[in-house]
Amino acid sequence: MSRLIHTLAALAALGLTAGCASAPGTDEAAAVASQKARAEAASDFWIDPASSAATQMHMWQRDGRTKDAELLGRIAEEPIALWPAGETDPGPTVRAATASASGEGRTALFVAYDIPHRDCGQHSAGGAGDADAYRAWIGKFADALGSGKALVVLEPDAVSHIVDGCTPAEYHQERERLLGEAIVRLKQQPHTKVYLDAGNPSWIREPHKLVGPLKRAGVERADGFALNVSNFQSDARTKAYGLDLSRALGGKHFVVDTSRNGNGPLEGAWCNPPGRALGTRPTTRTGEKSLDAYLWIKRPGESDGTCEGGPDAGQWWPEYALELARNSKA
Repeated sequence: MSRLIHTLAALAALGLTAGCASAPGTDEAAAVASQKARAEAASDFWIDPASSAATQMHMWQRDGRTKDAELLGRIAEEPIALWPAGETDPGPTVRAATASASGEGRTALFVAYDIPHRDCGQHSAGGAGDADAYRAWIGKFADALGSGKALVVLEPDAVSHIVDGCTPAEYHQERERLLGEAIVRLKQQPHTKVYLDAGNPSWIREPHKLVGPLKRAGVERADGFALNVSNFQSDARTKAYGLDLSRALGGKHFVVDTSRNGNGPLEGAWCNPPGRALGTRPTTRTGEKSLDAYLWIKRPGESDGTCEGGPDAGQWWPEYALELARNSKA
């Protein structure tokens, strides 16, 4: 991941960054105004210049697929969370991104996703081998953050899988303890914010069922909770759900993943559903005191798993990314 810093300079030299010039005239002025508005809305967060979307965009530009490249810019030019690989040392990825973000005075976005017995053996199965391995992984993650500004979404699905029973009961106490320890460790970094994942409103439909597990997992020591990670629920529904859960947690703040919810959910489909679209662009301007940010946590264009013709979970799928961008109304 050290290539991130080198790529910044390379892209600037090539004129391939978000501010690329377009044709002169009215269209150019409109494009500049649009880019400026987007940049201001997302200015708190770092944009990865070496993302899969950015790499694909530049390849398509070179290949003459200019319209597709322009569409993919709707993803490449936005701040999106990094998911350092579990079961390996997260330090190099985290350290490089945080250093690059610090150089720009911005906040790096991350997802920590390595809890033991992850995803109940489904598409994203895996995770640390045991509790001690997880503690070591989180320690390396936190060390790499240093004093840089960072926002970490902690362990998507981990709490909700306790509530829905997918994670066997014998692991519940250990999982809650590990999540609490992870929050404490990450919060030792002076400029790191932590949001513990709390699923989405189509999953645990009654938010009060999450209150006990979230508290036992240490949410009161976190900056808040995260909703709709890798899902497609609308902003309105997720916001209402989040406000209900916030009140039940004494006013705890939250963030919402809007990376792929532009067309809402497709009934009965959560894994690579067709016809979806990019959602609200990342911003801290939410108009709601308890809602800290709309973020792109799931990386648009990365597969949910081997369904609907997709590759393995987390693998880049350019055709799906292009569909998300093409359907986007933002």
